[in-house]
Amino acid sequence: MTQFWGVDADPTAQGRIKGARPVAVLDIGSNSVRLVVYERHARALTPLYNEKAACALGRGMAQTGRLADANMAKALEAMKRFALVARMMRVGKVYILATSAVRDAANRNEFVSAVEAIMDARVRVLSGEEEAHYAALGVVAGIPGFCGVVGDLGGGSLELSDIANGLDTNGESFELGVIRLQDDADSSPKKAASLVRSRLENSILGKAEPGSRFAAIGGTWRSLAKLHQAVREYPLHMVQDYVVPANEMIAFCEEIVSADALKGYPGSGNVSNSRRELVPFGAAVLAEILRAGRFDSVVFSALGVREGYLFGMLDERERGIDPLIQGAEELSILRSRSPAHANDLVEFTAQYFAAIGAEETPEAARLRVVACLLADIGWRSHPDYRGPQSVDSVAYGSLTGIDHPGRSFLAQALAVRYDGLKSKAAQVLVPLGSEDLTARARLIGSMMRVAYPMTAAMPGVLPRTRFSVDGETLVLNLPADFAFLDGDHLRNRLRQFAEVAAHPSWRVDVG
Repeated sequence: MTQFWGVDADPTAQGRIKGARPVAVLDIGSNSVRLVVYERHARALTPLYNEKAACALGRGMAQTGRLADANMAKALEAMKRFALVARMMRVGKVYILATSAVRDAANRNEFVSAVEAIMDARVRVLSGEEEAHYAALGVVAGIPGFCGVVGDLGGGSLELSDIANGLDTNGESFELGVIRLQDDADSSPKKAASLVRSRLENSILGKAEPGSRFAAIGGTWRSLAKLHQAVREYPLHMVQDYVVPANEMIAFCEEIVSADALKGYPGSGNVSNSRRELVPFGAAVLAEILRAGRFDSVVFSALGVREGYLFGMLDERERGIDPLIQGAEELSILRSRSPAHANDLVEFTAQYFAAIGAEETPEAARLRVVACLLADIGWRSHPDYRGPQSVDSVAYGSLTGIDHPGRSFLAQALAVRYDGLKSKAAQVLVPLGSEDLTARARLIGSMMRVAYPMTAAMPGVLPRTRFSVDGETLVLNLPADFAFLDGDHLRNRLRQFAEVAAHPSWRVDVG
């Protein structure tokens, strides 16, 4: 008889962070109930497991004031599975957050008690202001340095917050969730737009600085963003940090509001059945927000209340960690041949810029460091596919704290690192960045191609080399005991590097 793995066994694989204890958040929303298990509670959160059950707890709340028995039963049945998943995955702590539908329900105590009995953990029912606060922190967690207004659209409510200097203020909650709005507007998205204007008349949107940015959170808005990407034939099918000019998004939302439940609409097949009829209502809300706030652009965030809640529990030092750097360091530890060599590569590339007297912006230096940390994650792949698979890992991976041009940069740098300057592995992503960003990615990738033949991906070699400038010649200096490295292979790589070096008249030589 086949024996399956049991809950008492240790499920940890070698491909996971050593000693990491999983943490989970169970999010009880008005439209769905979702369990997300993260590898560990850290600044960079890596999901280990994500499961959603569409229960529509908020359906009918505006009329009855109660959670419907059938919807409660559906949610509780899903939670029985979630409790088993948490136990199988040896989750250290499960945080249970309930939002609009539960906090407004007359029978909330009955439902909360049933949840706590199943999950063996306390349920925290968030107030509207708390929900706005944690949604804002979720944006900060995924988009460090964000300033502007955050909106979190759920099934029962809409939360708004101001963010400046990493802190949120003026948290507000409105009865404008898409399920509630659909009920209140008699299933008419056009009527819903009028209700939104009325209910947001005295919101913080009127005080927003014209030309600032709005961050959109919530499953319905994520579906809207995916539709927009499909229409634009956008090359990166990723909602996190997807930026759209406000005027363009308003026009798109008006088109969606007029669509008949998205029937036959391009890209509508990517929207789940439970969301499809709600997207026009989400579009009505977003268009009115962007108009009222006179925003310059909207950025979509896949991180929200769940991630914001965990971020809020970190101490000040941990909050200050760069999630992109931390995530790249973890990947280097898990996938590269030598994490120490990645650190050598960081210093090797930095020394080049110092030698030529070129200053880097903080963001340019940050992306260079991340590229170096990720430079060897494809070594286990077949040589013919190391470039494309590495590109896929960084462009389409779960790293946070990076925008789409940044993903384009990393993808292009790794494509050159593995396949040379003629690589087409990241070509589709080139339009996401600027010409300068592409040139810099090719420069960093070419430097990596110089480094690896000298080191075989092992540490200790690069710190003993240095770049210097002799007239119009850029010289790579080797110590005497490494003179044997001066051969055709290294010189060929240096000639390729010379093609993209900062000074067009420079030659590159070995000294």
